[in-house]
Amino acid sequence: MKLNSKQLRQMHDDGYLVLKGMVPRVMVDAARQAINHHIGEYGMPPDELNTYRAQTYCRSITKEPPLTDLFNKTPVFAACEQLVGEGNLLPAPSAQIALRFPRADTEPQEPQGHIDGQGTGTNGIPRGEFARSFTMLAVVLISNLPKPYSGNFTVWPGTHRQFETVFKEKGPAYLADGIGAVELCSEPVQITGGPGDVVITHHQLVHTAVANSCPDIRYAAIFRGRHKDAEQNGVAAMTDIWREWEGLRRDS
Repeated sequence: MKLNSKQLRQMHDDGYLVLKGMVPRVMVDAARQAINHHIGEYGMPPDELNTYRAQTYCRSITKEPPLTDLFNKTPVFAACEQLVGEGNLLPAPSAQIALRFPRADTEPQEPQGHIDGQGTGTNGIPRGEFARSFTMLAVVLISNLPKPYSGNFTVWPGTHRQFETVFKEKGPAYLADGIGAVELCSEPVQITGGPGDVVITHHQLVHTAVANSCPDIRYAAIFRGRHKDAEQNGVAAMTDIWREWEGLRRDS
């Protein structure tokens, strides 16, 4: 699959793309079966749930082919590689298994966004610190998500460019205290879709998952696509947001 000029422009301007049917249903079903099998066999200790929510569920299968193949062996990889330039995208070593379980009540809660890299103490980064280690998110839906307030992956369009300006003025370390003091430039967009759809976002786009007020579990696998120079570039890419996006610099 090759992204067209309209898609490239949307990625540049809004910081995200929704691509339909990128992953074959048989692969989506295999991933969901692996997750459900793991939960049935090993459960989820209550004292670890906060870590699971912040990092990943089913940690022992995140590097297994039913999960990693969703990114590495589907058109998802080609689409992401087009954005960063041929030969620049590293294969994903693992997936984040992102489940959102139904709330006890059905009252919708308005989303609160974040940028990955802010330390919370439960996400693998100490509270009060920050890090920038990847180029893009690729969120693969592995269950049906037909309506809002169902655990939807949610984005604030254009905030990747807004925060480039913020970080130029205040420095990348500003992220260590979160983004709460910044009035965001757009309203949140809750993404709906079906199994096999994928959402690709810039690493600096404000995003979250809304609370799940529907009866069903939301299943998704999240991949942090990395340009081969992401580690070397580090936080410099927070004030030069197209440094690792050769495909956009050329075509947008």
